[in-house]
Amino acid sequence: MIHLPPLIYDLGIILVVGALVTLLFKKLRQPVVLGYLVAGFLVSQHFPYLPTIQDKASLSTWAEIGVIFLLFGLGLEFSFKKLVKVGGSAGFTAVFEVIFMVGLGYMVGRLIGWNSIDSLFMGGVLSISSTTIIVRAFQELNMKGQRFVELVFGILIVEDIVAVLLLVLLPSLALSEGLNMGTLASVTFRMVFFILLWFVVGIFLLPAFLRKIRNLMEEEITLIVSIALCFMMVAISSLAGFSPALGAFVMGSLLAETPEGHRVEKLINPVKNLFAAVFFVSVGTMIDPKIIVEKPGLILLLTAVTIFGKFISTYLGALLSGQSRKISMQSGMSLAQIGEFSFIIASLGMTLKVTSDFIYPLAVAVSAVTTFTTPYLIKSSSWCSERVDQILPDRFKKVLDNYKSTFERQGSRTVASLLVEAYGMKVILNSVVIVALAFGFKLYATEFLRMILPDFRHIQGFTLGLCMVVSVPFFWGLVKGRPAKKLTQDLDVMARLRRLIPVVTVVRVLLAIILLSVMVAQFVSLKVASGALFGAILVMGVLAYRYGEVFYKFFEGEFLSNLTEREREEISKRDEITQLALPWDASISVIEVAIDSNWAGKTLRDLKFKENYSVTIASIIRGSRRFFAPSGNFLLWPYDKIVCFGSDSELQDLNHKVEQERASLSSEAEAPKYRMGSFVVQADDIYVGKTIRESGIRESQKILVVCIERGPTRILGPSAGTSMQAGDLVWFVSE
Repeated sequence: MIHLPPLIYDLGIILVVGALVTLLFKKLRQPVVLGYLVAGFLVSQHFPYLPTIQDKASLSTWAEIGVIFLLFGLGLEFSFKKLVKVGGSAGFTAVFEVIFMVGLGYMVGRLIGWNSIDSLFMGGVLSISSTTIIVRAFQELNMKGQRFVELVFGILIVEDIVAVLLLVLLPSLALSEGLNMGTLASVTFRMVFFILLWFVVGIFLLPAFLRKIRNLMEEEITLIVSIALCFMMVAISSLAGFSPALGAFVMGSLLAETPEGHRVEKLINPVKNLFAAVFFVSVGTMIDPKIIVEKPGLILLLTAVTIFGKFISTYLGALLSGQSRKISMQSGMSLAQIGEFSFIIASLGMTLKVTSDFIYPLAVAVSAVTTFTTPYLIKSSSWCSERVDQILPDRFKKVLDNYKSTFERQGSRTVASLLVEAYGMKVILNSVVIVALAFGFKLYATEFLRMILPDFRHIQGFTLGLCMVVSVPFFWGLVKGRPAKKLTQDLDVMARLRRLIPVVTVVRVLLAIILLSVMVAQFVSLKVASGALFGAILVMGVLAYRYGEVFYKFFEGEFLSNLTEREREEISKRDEITQLALPWDASISVIEVAIDSNWAGKTLRDLKFKENYSVTIASIIRGSRRFFAPSGNFLLWPYDKIVCFGSDSELQDLNHKVEQERASLSSEAEAPKYRMGSFVVQADDIYVGKTIRESGIRESQKILVVCIERGPTRILGPSAGTSMQAGDLVWFVSE
């Protein structure tokens, strides 16, 4: 008899039972995740009527791999630019809700006699809603497209990211000597530093690496390379003292920014689903029915805390972020449940043996109850909003409406927000790179140089010099880096910032000196630090003046190019029509329907393309949408792009007829006559000190201001908010 390793035996049991139970749950239209948990309970020692798993240690390893792939897949679905597009309202609401629920869960745990670690983990468990359950509920209720649904999806995106941070913070806090603000701040700072550093390094190196090997990237190789990159970052994260899940998420997010992101996500999905199934089944084995039976009151209490706590926190967060009362109510009632990440957080506490055994079964029980209540809460949210509106005093409703309208009227940004947008990220990223270089050279470069130059007595000074040379571009970017090109083109914004530039420059120089001090302190003793710092400032100034700008622009250009590579490729693919190698004498041509074309407003059947032009229409592109093989009833709109193929002569004939039509239409239309003029704003003019909008010059004089020359400065295409000053030369266009 051939011996079957227990691991293979256990894997077979898990997949067979998991497949049967999830099929049943799918039939009953229940979340598949709950099916996996039930399957885990059925193959555990708590249910002796089916074969039981034998090798728990190996199963735990498989489960950890499952978490890695789950977080890697989540990172592939997320991108750093996607977080920016979520919007301030969703971001604020999500952070407010998570902080509120962690605090509420901790407080409830302490009130019922739990220790601080159990209470903290329960707060984390109750803070994260279930994306799977909410998406399924919206689909069944046919609510996609409503305004509050977009807000809920944005909140879920931010919640998932916060959940990853909790997976790092909670174990670090639990394993530390005590829970205090110093520990929390230290762990948070290290984690943010790690993420920012690998964001810079990854965006700079990863797309270039993938471009080099793109011709070799078949499906099999792409899968292997992406998994290899994932586990490389997992190892780096572990060496840095963080959880493997953070490394997997970071690498997934970096790959999501590359053109290969979609392809990697598609290839990794089957692997992720397999290991995710093993993970959720394995955590299902930790469900102890005795605890659930013994603590029904506690389950009801935590369920009530989850539903009412998440509703109130989301409702208040949405209101404070400027949402209406109805949208806030609907969002709050949609997010009143827990799910997948809650299981991961609870199981992490059990795996690390820092929480009590009852935490995980309670989390599963609360999730099961809130899963069934979610559709009913979402369905009744509109009715509840109407009832609450009837109860609220009119004065209070007026205050809320005024608060919301204040957000809608807020057209201009504050100077503080403009400063953050102009210099914030540039200062942060350059500072992160400088600090990483300082500690990296101290920890690794010094030892390496000692190995290859054992007799050299000035290793520390030599290493400091190398570190300074490498960091020159980033010091230049920290002190002299200009705002983004998009911002510099807005003359009104730059005019508001110009008065603050001297102060900002002083702050940036002081920060650079502080960072240079930190760098010098890594290599020299405190006795010689002051003199060495003065010399380092002089050397750094000379190097930055000679070489800083050139190298920094190279690094920044490569970084921004890699960061936007995916969008640029998507745009080019959307606008570019692939030339097909047809086996006969045929070509493809693209014709755009002009706004005044006779084709606009007519169907393809009316135009009789095949009969009149002898060409075949393959597809029609309308904006970002593509209609393949359109029917004869398809109605053409202006600016539609018609993709048609035929012989070269047929396509030339068609293009010739289109040009003739355009020429005849343009000759029939009377060409409007325009003139350009200019005038100088005198000191006693009524326009002095007024913006173009306030002057009413467009309405009263029927002219359009196209340029203002103010001394050596030329403002092309000034906005309506641009003010006119005495001595300005104003150029205008009029009929």
